[in-house]
Amino acid sequence: MNVTVATEAVRNLFGWSVAQLDAAVESAPAGADGLLFLPYLQGERTPNLPGGSGVFHGLTPRNMQPALMARAVMEGVTLGLAYGLERMRELGISPAEIRLTGGGSRSAVWRQICADIFNCRVVTLTEAEGAALGAAIQALAMVQTEKSVNDWAACFARINPNETAEPRAHIGFDYVAARQRLFSLTQTLALHQFL
Repeated sequence: MNVTVATEAVRNLFGWSVAQLDAAVESAPAGADGLLFLPYLQGERTPNLPGGSGVFHGLTPRNMQPALMARAVMEGVTLGLAYGLERMRELGISPAEIRLTGGGSRSAVWRQICADIFNCRVVTLTEAEGAALGAAIQALAMVQTEKSVNDWAACFARINPNETAEPRAHIGFDYVAARQRLFSLTQTLALHQFL
């Protein structure tokens, strides 16, 4: 619920264009110099935090800088997505690749952050708005029953080969530990009803 809501909020906070936001995030190191953002600006469904709110954790005079805050927000929303992915992996679903859709998927720096955090290849589709495309494919499969939803998806949901990111083995930051930190803080704050 909070991916582009959070990145748009930080972009608007600093009066940046989308390109300026990406450049700021790209300029900051992985891990945002210890700054972690819990991305629950509008509550959340996964994890179930309907009354949740956003939190910057680890804020210091050194890392209270626009680029580091922007990086922390982009990493925080991605770590939040990793919560759902981790649950899927616990259930035995291990994707070979992640397909990003929507406007944020056009950000090369966000695609790379996703690949690094998910430890999985990340691709986009030639059609950025995946929800509308998925609905159209499902409707087509109901009317043109000679092909399944998967068959129609193979026809229309094509990967954009120019927007692929592979996870990097050595980026100088441990995103697994960051994910555990985010999950632990989320549980602690939710237990004490601070989220």
